[in-house]
Amino acid sequence: MSKVSDSTIPKASIISNFKEITKMRLSLSVVFSSLAGYLLGADEVSFYTLLLLAFGGYFMVGASNAYNQIIERDLDALMERTKNRPIPSGSMSVQSAFILATIFTILGITVLYIINPQTAMFGAISIFLYTSAYTPLKTKTPLSVFVGAIPGAIPFMLGWVAATNDFGIEPGTLFMLQFFWQFPHFWAIGWFLHEDYQKAGFNMLPTGKRDKGTAVQTILYTVWTIIVSIIPVFGFTGELKLTIVGAIVVLLLGLVMLYYAIQLFKKMTVVAARQLMLASVLYITLVQIVYVLDKFIR
Repeated sequence: MSKVSDSTIPKASIISNFKEITKMRLSLSVVFSSLAGYLLGADEVSFYTLLLLAFGGYFMVGASNAYNQIIERDLDALMERTKNRPIPSGSMSVQSAFILATIFTILGITVLYIINPQTAMFGAISIFLYTSAYTPLKTKTPLSVFVGAIPGAIPFMLGWVAATNDFGIEPGTLFMLQFFWQFPHFWAIGWFLHEDYQKAGFNMLPTGKRDKGTAVQTILYTVWTIIVSIIPVFGFTGELKLTIVGAIVVLLLGLVMLYYAIQLFKKMTVVAARQLMLASVLYITLVQIVYVLDKFIR
């Protein structure tokens, strides 16, 4: 692959490269989770803190994604889904990506530290686990999904910690909700991208195959997600509360996701896996919105 000078890349391509190397859509969804967690934990909403959390969160996730693409650049070149990413396509150099990731790491930790030290600590842990544990494990064991679910579950709880400067049962519950949710979400992705992932040697499915075992585990983790999501209605989770109406809405959303998990078990098709993935994205987004609305409306 020939080296490309970033200074010769058209402005439009530079913007496109930035969006791709930081995975803008994914990063924005993570920022959304953090902001939702903040609104749940805050007694009084500070728009200054919200702004810091949004930028700090984007910097941290963008850095993680950039480091990930640097490490996996040769594997990305093997897969249809990723071969046109900035580094394997030659539109961004490894050096430029590394500089961007490093700057984003420093900015992210600094901005989150301004909010409070605990928020910065959890943000730093997220980057470390994503790049140093999850990324290298993807080619070695399906347990990489378990490891990756840890940094993936931090954003929702990060917002609460940003609001309270405290880690207790409330952010722990938010963490567990997003933690369990990630298994059906990523196994659905691993299912419909299984052949492409195999080209790079990624082991994303729990059994390593698109079989009944994987489908059953997907259903089980969906059930666990639903259970955790309604726990706040029972009053066991401190200041994190959920009204009966809110719990019913959250439960119904979970049952919709469970329906698609069961459909995957019945049909065992790529289409069913893709539908489950879309349902899971809709689920986590709507659940976070319901949690926030339930707090401010009750």
